[in-house]
Amino acid sequence: MFKKAARVILALTFLAGGISLGYALTNDGWLDISNIVLRMTVIILPGIVLGLLGYSFAPWIIAKVIDMTEWMERKLQKMPLGDLIGAAIGLIIGLIIASLLGSSLARIPLVGNYVTIFCSILLGYLGLSLGYKKKDELLSIFNVFPKFSGKDKEKHAPVKLRSGRLSKVLDTSVIIDGRIADICKNGFVEGVLIVPGFILEELRHIADSSDSLKRNRGRRGLDILNKMQKELDIRVQIYEQDFPEIQEVDSKLVKLAQTIGADIFTNDYNLNKVAELQGIQVLNINELANALKPVFLPGEEMIVQIIKDGKESKQGIGYLDDGTMIVVEAGRKYINQTIYVLVTSVLQTAAGRMIFAKPKYNDKRTLCEVDAIG
Repeated sequence: MFKKAARVILALTFLAGGISLGYALTNDGWLDISNIVLRMTVIILPGIVLGLLGYSFAPWIIAKVIDMTEWMERKLQKMPLGDLIGAAIGLIIGLIIASLLGSSLARIPLVGNYVTIFCSILLGYLGLSLGYKKKDELLSIFNVFPKFSGKDKEKHAPVKLRSGRLSKVLDTSVIIDGRIADICKNGFVEGVLIVPGFILEELRHIADSSDSLKRNRGRRGLDILNKMQKELDIRVQIYEQDFPEIQEVDSKLVKLAQTIGADIFTNDYNLNKVAELQGIQVLNINELANALKPVFLPGEEMIVQIIKDGKESKQGIGYLDDGTMIVVEAGRKYINQTIYVLVTSVLQTAAGRMIFAKPKYNDKRTLCEVDAIG
């Protein structure tokens, strides 16, 4: 129903435009026609032609308008409220300036109206762009975010911390790692992911490196960011604020997290410790992966393939699918075989988790019939 109504409205709009064109041709001195029938024909004929064209092309125009509207809606949904307010203020200021200039520009012979329209578009775009880029200064002028001091600041500090922790600052290691995209895709991260401009610059330098390994890692990180921005529902915001007085990237990350009250996503052990000392919440994906590994208690049974001998005599070594090492006592004779084992103990180390086990039986029943199980 909506599309049919829009199609009729477009056809009528084109019809009115054609009639206006014909009327302008016959009344502005372009065509001097005295015959009333011919005169009406010249006025109505462009309207009929343009009306038919408008009716014919209306579905295509409507589809393009809907696509553009949906695209703009997706982009606006991902923009933080501060960016939207800054852009809107800039657009309004630009249009006000264009309106003030319009009365003077409209007096230019022949092209005055067109110059006014062009000036409105140009100044509107400039205002929108400058408002978006200078949103912090604009918002501070209009006091959208009041500043607190003394006791008031302390009173509102807990609220600021809770709202700020909805933002997570990404460092280079976690972007290149790539698992952050899968974590966000499955809905385990909320809020806004902030990518500082100096992190993007570091990724660009890595992607332009002469070393092929570094170059591939850098390009992978940029691809991951591009994928997250286009395919994921979570907002990924590029934050341009830099700290020129600080040289090290890790120190800049810590300073940025302190400034905006955000957490840090990282895989870097040293950055993890430094940020924790500064009182910043750190989300380490390696620690998350270790925490998600299955827990085995002494006495539990499992199936493992022995792939090599261990350091101690008669030991055999196997691995779970997540890379956890299984040390099997008296398992050396089962190398390249899949067997039943019983867990005897679990050891958590800085490098990960190790499981110690022993064969379930002392005879051929220990061997696992893989084909039967599969």
